[in-house]
Amino acid sequence: MKYDVIDAVISPQGQLETLSQFEVARILDTNRGELAQVFRNCSLAVLNCGSPLDDGKELLERYPDFEIEITQRQRGIKLAMKNAPAIAFVDGKLMTGISEHLFAVLRDVIYAHYKIMHSPRFDMNSTVDVTNAVFHILRNAHSTIPRREPNMVVCWGGHSIGRDEYEYTKEVGYEMGLRSLDICTGCGPGAMKGPMKGATIGHAKQRSGTGRYLGITEPGIIAAESPNPIVNALIIMPDIEKRLEAFVRTGHGVVVFPGGAGTAEEILYVLGILLHPKNISVPFPLIFTGPKCAENYFKQINQFIVDTLGLDAQQRYKIIIDDPARVAREMKEGMHQVRKFREELDDAFYFNWSLTIDDEFQRPFMPTHENMRNLELSKDQPVHTLAANLRRAFSGVVAGNVKEEGIRAIEEHGHFELYGDSEIMEPMDALLTAFVEQQRMKLPGAEYVPCYKIIK
Repeated sequence: MKYDVIDAVISPQGQLETLSQFEVARILDTNRGELAQVFRNCSLAVLNCGSPLDDGKELLERYPDFEIEITQRQRGIKLAMKNAPAIAFVDGKLMTGISEHLFAVLRDVIYAHYKIMHSPRFDMNSTVDVTNAVFHILRNAHSTIPRREPNMVVCWGGHSIGRDEYEYTKEVGYEMGLRSLDICTGCGPGAMKGPMKGATIGHAKQRSGTGRYLGITEPGIIAAESPNPIVNALIIMPDIEKRLEAFVRTGHGVVVFPGGAGTAEEILYVLGILLHPKNISVPFPLIFTGPKCAENYFKQINQFIVDTLGLDAQQRYKIIIDDPARVAREMKEGMHQVRKFREELDDAFYFNWSLTIDDEFQRPFMPTHENMRNLELSKDQPVHTLAANLRRAFSGVVAGNVKEEGIRAIEEHGHFELYGDSEIMEPMDALLTAFVEQQRMKLPGAEYVPCYKIIK
């Protein structure tokens, strides 16, 4: 099938409008080497906004002739695109929001590469430096806004959810918008779009013109979860681990909607952090919620958590079924507790410095066949460390499902194999099987072939 394409040249807006000659020269380097490929793939994902596609490999194959080049002008730079997806244009003109997202990609890819990942200022083996790196990326994207009350709610959930579940995410978002809560998500469709869409109406009802809809993603996932149109601040973190840390450092609470393997990964990440002995007293409202039809889903999630991480983990979250207003009220009340705690510690509202995040939650995990096979999945370790390893297992499943490199690895070498104690592997097998049966691994209607095998 042939897809419509358009050629275009666009100018930057905002942060990249005024640049020094040195900055221009560095940006032009992005046209070459590995960084050029990352920029191209992320740009293509942004241009694919609105397309019902969650396969990063397929997206790249749909537009093999797409090219994007940074060109120098006397007053700065422009982006020249050839064979760009026509879906991003209206009457031949690129949508303003997509244009903003393109330059956000350029901003973050370049900044993270030169100023963070390849800078002697940051030692990526140091937990302190990794946290500082996350902060600097967020600050460079102007997402750290001082003197704002704690009001940022991170919303997690699947890109592949049913209509009833999607409508429910909008209702929760609406109730949170009425209470002046802002929304941060993974920026994609489904449970990432719904809360933002609902919040826009809630903010409008309250005549609030300052609503923030923050989308945080990373190069490996953006092609499968293109930024939805409501995101008004897009940030691309270098990898999944820094993305997850950005969520919990920026957000003041988390609402989890129904999802699949990616949502389970996020749940395990936040629970692992909250179960760390140094974080026991840190207030962090965490709510699992969905409509009545999702009640069994959360029973399965809850059972998996109890079976693997124990009853202490269960105490760190609330499950609220089919009550959007209560979710918003509980989250609003949680924000008051966060505010009081941060004031007592003299901690910032815009970045959670006081949260302890150990190396096992920061170290990038490459989901190769060997690494997946060697994961330590037993209860013979601290509970927060087990949560970190379970998070890695689900991260590998996500990679095999939707990420280009993961899909290619599965095509070449077969299934990822997961080994561990039966008391861990049996609950994991039951949960993943439920995700498959409920069509939570891929978009509705798409055939799903498991990328993993559970070895008990």
